[in-house]
Amino acid sequence: MKKIIPILLLVLGTCLFTACDNKKELYKQVDYFVEQLDTYYEHYDMFGKHRTKVVCGDRVYSVTPMGRLINVKIEDYVPDSDYEKLCKALEKHYKGDRRVNEVYICQAGTIMVDCRN
Repeated sequence: MKKIIPILLLVLGTCLFTACDNKKELYKQVDYFVEQLDTYYEHYDMFGKHRTKVVCGDRVYSVTPMGRLINVKIEDYVPDSDYEKLCKALEKHYKGDRRVNEVYICQAGTIMVDCRN
């Protein structure tokens, strides 16, 4: 029993550390697409060469640009409250960023980062 407790603490610590990295990688991916819209692309094509879906390394989130919107999706079935928390985190991340007009939950249930002019 004494040997199991340190192992459980190590596993729990690793899970908490990894959970923090999930959003860091997500922010990095969304930031990349926002930056590309600001500097390189006028918009992403709906079906063309610029449209690229990126799945974060942990396979929890996916990011898909379309037009001047960036779609963020949680890759597993989760309750609406998880999307609401993620939406608030992204709103906080982009607060004051002139390139992002709004972050909202769309009718499809995913989060949209609106970069329209």
